[in-house]
Amino acid sequence: MNDMTPVTTTLKDWETDQEVRWCPGCGDYAILKAVQRTLPQLGADPANTVFISGIGCSSRFPYYMESYGFHTIHGRAPAVATGVKLANPDLDVWLVTGDGDGLSIGGNHMMHVLRRNVNMQIMLFNNEIYGLTKGQYSPTSRPGTTSPSTPAGSVEAPASPCAFALGSGARFVARGYDVSKDLPEVLKAAHAHKGAAFIEIFQNCIVYNKDVFDDFTQKKTAPETQIWLTDGEPMLFAKGTKGLALDTGTLTLKVVDVVDGDWQGAGVMTHNAKSKTLAHMLIEMPFGPFPMALGVIYDNPAPVYEDMVHARNAKDAAGKSTDFAALLRKGQTWTVSGTAQDPI
Repeated sequence: MNDMTPVTTTLKDWETDQEVRWCPGCGDYAILKAVQRTLPQLGADPANTVFISGIGCSSRFPYYMESYGFHTIHGRAPAVATGVKLANPDLDVWLVTGDGDGLSIGGNHMMHVLRRNVNMQIMLFNNEIYGLTKGQYSPTSRPGTTSPSTPAGSVEAPASPCAFALGSGARFVARGYDVSKDLPEVLKAAHAHKGAAFIEIFQNCIVYNKDVFDDFTQKKTAPETQIWLTDGEPMLFAKGTKGLALDTGTLTLKVVDVVDGDWQGAGVMTHNAKSKTLAHMLIEMPFGPFPMALGVIYDNPAPVYEDMVHARNAKDAAGKSTDFAALLRKGQTWTVSGTAQDPI
């Protein structure tokens, strides 16, 4: 958990005087408002909050938050954020990145911030395209995606951000989407987690990849195409008429029908957010035969990096002198003498 002394703020307290410059209708607007609405509910303090971004459309985020912030370089936001957290562990750090910034040039840095378990919230906006650089396909683009760099369609297998996070050792993995009314609850859960909290946020790029997520975000079909996960609750969707059960033959999940609300009789599993095995199953479910898994998929805290670093430094320094002059004189020393005219 990010410990802080609660302060009273409103959405307006988190808005800057900067003109918000994304394409009209971009999903980033909805994410920005979700964050600005959520922070007052957390009791967050603008004077203690830092937003750090890399390069891309999503990385304009710090300009629009009335707090501290860094707009860094391509892919290096995790490294900068780690430094900020080490320098001042009491700061509430939010890292903002995109599928291109965070999983291509920044993939190695993302991996290390997750495996180290640095205490911050990581929001990865996934629009499955490079928006700022005019529509090239990204690591998460689907096969067949046409773009200026793949006019005949991409043939690459896409990366799964949540699978990447789990494989990198993340202890908190969640999903949401830009216009979802439930996104603030996902952000709250991430903030309550002590450690690196990874949130994949599906974001609609209306210019270069418009409506690519409509198959599960449309309101009319959402009950059938989404499953929102709550720890300890049965994994139900389609207004409780369907659920997820374990296929013991293949050790994979399967969709089952629930009759008259008897989810236990149908074999529906309850969500266990501490199970990494279940998290992998939920993330790897193929959409279509299965709904899209949303909400908190995995939440299993572990010791955080900056606490361990500072504890180790304190242990190493215990009982040692802080006399810098004495340190310089320690060991072998010698005096250089002579004049400028002396031969070398």
